[in-house]
Amino acid sequence: MDLAFIPSPSVGVVHLGPIPLRGYAFCIIIGVFVGVWLGNKRWVQRGGRSGTVADIAVWAVPFGLIGGRLYHVITTYEPYFGPNGHPLDAFKVWEGGLGIWGAVALGAVGAWIGCRRRGIPLPAYADALAPGLALGQAIGRWGNWFNQELYGKPTDVPWALEISSDPAIGRIGGTYHPTFLYECLWCIGVAALVMWADKRFRLGHGRAFALYVAAYCAGRAWIEYMRVDEAHHILGLRLNVWTALIVLILAVAYFVISAKKAPGREAVVEPGAQLAEDADGETAGSGTDGDAEEGKVSVEKPAAKTAADDGAAESGAEEAETSADDEPGDKKSGDAADEPAADAKPAGSGSTKKS
Repeated sequence: MDLAFIPSPSVGVVHLGPIPLRGYAFCIIIGVFVGVWLGNKRWVQRGGRSGTVADIAVWAVPFGLIGGRLYHVITTYEPYFGPNGHPLDAFKVWEGGLGIWGAVALGAVGAWIGCRRRGIPLPAYADALAPGLALGQAIGRWGNWFNQELYGKPTDVPWALEISSDPAIGRIGGTYHPTFLYECLWCIGVAALVMWADKRFRLGHGRAFALYVAAYCAGRAWIEYMRVDEAHHILGLRLNVWTALIVLILAVAYFVISAKKAPGREAVVEPGAQLAEDADGETAGSGTDGDAEEGKVSVEKPAAKTAADDGAAESGAEEAETSADDEPGDKKSGDAADEPAADAKPAGSGSTKKS
């Protein structure tokens, strides 16, 4: 009876002329872009400026790649510095071998440098980036599928992963637990958990990031326990299991202590971001008002001229009236004779009083 299984790709690299296109590298690159994209959206929602996450990622990503490779080479040094090792292979990142622990640790150093240059608190940046990191890991884990590596124990479950035989590296063909898929699904769940908790409880001061670390470590501990690739053991447990447990405890401790010392969320995550937005808005508004004022001036110029003409006419009328008042009394009396008898004045009185 044929068993259902997840097939592995026959090749992990496609050559475009002399340029090799590796599935592992593509998964890492896509994961980085998705993480930065989601982190940017969350950063803007928290009051930061669009593009800041990407600017800081320019520092964090290279540091993270170096840290991930260093952790892998240090904890699995035999293929590189063992009796039959090849030291130069330590630089072949495209062949796989990035430890998430080193990637996050040294990536945080790069992020700290970028945040310091921008005057941004690192915990706030980490909170915004946390779900994106989890999704980036979920995508990056498919690189292990392309390389047919880091699978679990043999199994015949319907979702088992088929691994092809390769005597050159001692790989035995068969069906195994797809631990890459387990970790991918777990990371998606972690991202959803962090976004829900952050929205529900308004996590701040690094607590969203701490929740991401704790939740990831809880899943990584049991997934790591299922893997069958070679690893160093301490007291019967794989090294990465111990790492996951220790980091889990530290993350929970940080979460609790931070909640007591700094409850709530940061009011300002990027100093000057709101002022810059207000300034941009005022600039746009002043441009509109300026145009309106220009139009107003051009329209009001004729009106001002008309007002001046009216003033001149009124002044002329007053002068004419004054001139009339200064005329001889007989003419004024003649005008007064035409008024009603009750208001008539004696002729020749010379009165200039107006009724």
